[in-house]
Amino acid sequence: MKTLTLVLVLFVFTTKLSIASGFGDGPVIYGFGNHAPVKLDQKVDDSTQLKVVFDVAKSGEKGKHNRHIDSVARFLNMNVANGVKMENIELAIVVHGKASEDLLENSAFKARRDAENSSIKLIDQLLKHNVRIYLCGQSAAYHGIENKDLIEGVQMSLSAMTAHALLSQKGYSLNPF
Repeated sequence: MKTLTLVLVLFVFTTKLSIASGFGDGPVIYGFGNHAPVKLDQKVDDSTQLKVVFDVAKSGEKGKHNRHIDSVARFLNMNVANGVKMENIELAIVVHGKASEDLLENSAFKARRDAENSSIKLIDQLLKHNVRIYLCGQSAAYHGIENKDLIEGVQMSLSAMTAHALLSQKGYSLNPF
């Protein structure tokens, strides 16, 4: 009973904290990418052009989606919520290291981690909104990951370094987070 009470108290507390601080999802991706309204001094508007690549090397916690990949949903949601046109945003994610496993389709993920891949719904949403997701081929080789093991839409790159170099040549800036 004490455990149930503690869980209930934590749920109520975190729900109130989220509501009180004004964080919410959308307007593009729902269920992920929570952001808060901000009184802006550095304005973004419908003429803003954003071409950004995110680097993800840390895997998600067991039973939770990868919060580093969730940052991409937050970036998309908060910028569109503040007036940037969807068609003016081009995003990519380069995944390497242990995070490589977060790009596995569910049966391949379960075989490795004995759990469901909690990042699949998030990754599917990002792919549906034209976010390009590249897996470092060197990390894939190290971790024994083949193309057939990947969530549909994830692309294999020669390496994370190569993916970043190619995206930089196409005008993508690297997000430092």
